[in-house]
Amino acid sequence: MTLPDRILMALGALAGLLGVAASARAAHGAGADSLKTAAQFLLFHAPALLGLVALAATGATHRLLTRLAAAALVVGLALFSGDLTLRALHGTPLFAMAAPTGGVLLMGGWLLAAVAAFVPVRGRS
Repeated sequence: MTLPDRILMALGALAGLLGVAASARAAHGAGADSLKTAAQFLLFHAPALLGLVALAATGATHRLLTRLAAAALVVGLALFSGDLTLRALHGTPLFAMAAPTGGVLLMGGWLLAAVAAFVPVRGRS
């Protein structure tokens, strides 16, 4: 497994950890709805990230596209969930349009994952 794959895998695992932490915090405080949404997005995407890394590492899909899909999901999660979390806990946004930008990146990541499924891998059919 390459270093980029290891980094993406660690970030996927971190997304899962932060999703659990945000879920626990949402159960006990103000801003629970936004925090709960951030937690759900983290928890939904964590296994997807791990799966994309596994596919890229095994060469089952086009590696570059699969890694780009995973990277888009990571950045999208950071922006979307980060913005919702900051708003819930501190009443301030990450920056203007952070959540919508993150949402678009998440959708782009899923689209890249779909495209990667159909781009031929050299030496395979």
